[in-house]
Amino acid sequence: MEKFGKSQPVRRIEDQRFLTGQGCYIDDDVPEDALFAAFFRSSVAHAKITALDVEAARAADGVRLVLTYDDLSAAGIDTQISATIVDNRDGTRAAAPARHMLAKDRVRFVGEPVAVVIADSVSQARDAVELIWMETDDLPAKLDIAPGGETLHPDEAHDNRAFDWGLGDEAATQAAFEAAAHTVSLDVADNRVIIASLEPRGCRAHWVDGRLHFAYGGQGVWAMRTQLADKLKLDAETIRVTTPDVGGGFGMKVMPYPEYFCTAVAAMKLAQPVHWMSDRSEAMLSDHHGRDLTSLAELAFDEDHRITAYRVHSKVNLGAYNSHFGQSIQTALFSKVLMGVYDVQTTYLRVEGFYTNTTQVDAYRGAGRPEAIYVLERVMDRAARELGVDPWELRRKNFIRPDAFPYKSATDETYDVGDFDMILTRAGEQTRGFEARKAADAERGLIRGQGLCYYIESILGDPSENAKIEFNEDGAVTLFVGTQSNGQGHETVYAQFLSDQIGVPMDRIKIVQGDSDQLPHGGGTGGSRSVTVQSTATLATIDVMIAAFTPYLADKMGVEEADVSFDHETFRAPGSNLTPTMIEAADMARADGRSDLLQHQARANLDARSYPNGAHVAEIVIDSYTGETWVDRYTVVDDFGNLINPMLAEGQVHGGVVQGIGQALNERVVHDAQGQLLTASLMDYALPRAAEIPMIKFTSAPVPSTSNPMGMKGCGEAGTVGALAAVANAVQDALWDHGVRQADMPFTPQRVWELLTHGSVAAE
Repeated sequence: MEKFGKSQPVRRIEDQRFLTGQGCYIDDDVPEDALFAAFFRSSVAHAKITALDVEAARAADGVRLVLTYDDLSAAGIDTQISATIVDNRDGTRAAAPARHMLAKDRVRFVGEPVAVVIADSVSQARDAVELIWMETDDLPAKLDIAPGGETLHPDEAHDNRAFDWGLGDEAATQAAFEAAAHTVSLDVADNRVIIASLEPRGCRAHWVDGRLHFAYGGQGVWAMRTQLADKLKLDAETIRVTTPDVGGGFGMKVMPYPEYFCTAVAAMKLAQPVHWMSDRSEAMLSDHHGRDLTSLAELAFDEDHRITAYRVHSKVNLGAYNSHFGQSIQTALFSKVLMGVYDVQTTYLRVEGFYTNTTQVDAYRGAGRPEAIYVLERVMDRAARELGVDPWELRRKNFIRPDAFPYKSATDETYDVGDFDMILTRAGEQTRGFEARKAADAERGLIRGQGLCYYIESILGDPSENAKIEFNEDGAVTLFVGTQSNGQGHETVYAQFLSDQIGVPMDRIKIVQGDSDQLPHGGGTGGSRSVTVQSTATLATIDVMIAAFTPYLADKMGVEEADVSFDHETFRAPGSNLTPTMIEAADMARADGRSDLLQHQARANLDARSYPNGAHVAEIVIDSYTGETWVDRYTVVDDFGNLINPMLAEGQVHGGVVQGIGQALNERVVHDAQGQLLTASLMDYALPRAAEIPMIKFTSAPVPSTSNPMGMKGCGEAGTVGALAAVANAVQDALWDHGVRQADMPFTPQRVWELLTHGSVAAE
């Protein structure tokens, strides 16, 4: 492997473990004496609980414990799940109804946990769940994203509106629209999706020697430790949270779910390990869902087709309760990239959130940024058509110029660098020949369309991070990190980066993550933050380490401290023949009894964010007789800044694009009129399949960030941010000449056939 600046495509070292079945996930490490949890869940979407009888379950074979809301409350547990609450446009606080770990007196969605059974085996726990009897007075299910209907939370949201949030200058925006030469508007629907990570959620808890050890498949251990300490009324130091290998998270596994607290309470009561693992349908009912909003997007233009103002009014489905970040996703996070890459300072965003009798909605890969870019890039495409200009040139005309950086956006984000025209030009060079391909398809009765999306993403999450480096007796080095891989390849990237900085071979570096006992704090993984913040923390730790070794080695070399330098491989000083590597220096320190030089730790903070951006170009083909639609070509040119490992970055793009294609073409959550989830298994919920995905052409065109020492930008969510609008715009392009003016995801064969045949989709 060469130096960092060469961006070597090193293969993932963890893949050997995963591909040979040596991964250790939450269900792979169950203690022999573990008990098992199973949850009794509501089978109705909305009802008052009039009676709950768990006595038969308590008397069943193998059952050790049954917990209800009353049991948790009697034990002194704070049963309310925490959530972030926003402010309304008028300055009042948004609705904050109680969401309990187990239902109290009313159930509000199918799958809501009501009781938990702990038994000697999984089968005994599940059998006992079947013995629980709940009587209810059923209420009408509220399903539409609008005010009114049966009230879910009478004390907090009488019309089911959770909040009415706004950002920007409404009056100035209205004035700009009134003075505009042209205005364009478009209604945009963003369909609800189920995250469906490869590994469902699961956890395990054990109370031993006065400490709670809680293990779960999540995206960060320190936030979970804080939640457990708060709700269980424990000192944080008495809790150890660990995370083994995780089979996908995508934002869904960040949250503190009711099952985690209940499992921990049961373990504390029984003084025995308690294990819970969701099955697939249980996951599809109870894992929070993603997206689910409608938006009216409006653009104002002057005579030269330059954008003068932008306005969005969104209505979002929160589900039955406020999920952890549910209120923030389509408000604060959506707003971060509201105006995308366009030089416009007059904007207004209004967002209304509504409660419905469905599973909560929260973060899904991109968390507000894909939704914002989807709305913007759909209406940009519509504007090009209505104004009669080329969609590529309309974007180019309105780009923020390279000499305008650093650029303060209308929503107070400071974009550090960017060369959007260069990226778009590269994308255009790689997608030539579309018209010829379109004509060839037409001769075969096929309809081809091309769609462009130019996205930008704001990196989220805690801007600070910790790292610790230890030198081991066997000559290996251990790097402890505060982030948490969910399959991204962190073990490879972090080892590669540390190897480059201190000259230790990658195969002698071990990465330790997911253990709250090993570092004082860590920000976990989410918002594409991991590599930038963790590498910055690693650099800070290396600086601490070099500073610690310098006086020790200066004494060994017989030189002044100021003369000692480290060149990423060896320590050197003029006049000394001693040139130890980092490992050799550690061995010398160990031999001299200097244990203080064998462990180093630091915390670093990034004062500014980075903003990955890029152009996605999709080409889709439609069979006009059946409505079948598929992506035939997909091209991405991304500015991720400097890359440690371009192979892994490309893999992240591939995964994100596939998830975007899945939402655009296949995925759709369906409830019936009673709020029953009809897509609660993979027989009914259509995930994308490998055979349906084309080869994805990826090109890195870096404009190094100035917000971190490495010039990096995050890449974990970018594929999804760009894919939705690229595919949707391609479908709209294909359908436009057939008179279709309103086309919304998902573009299933039936829906596309109806659009071609009738010009609209039948009511669903």
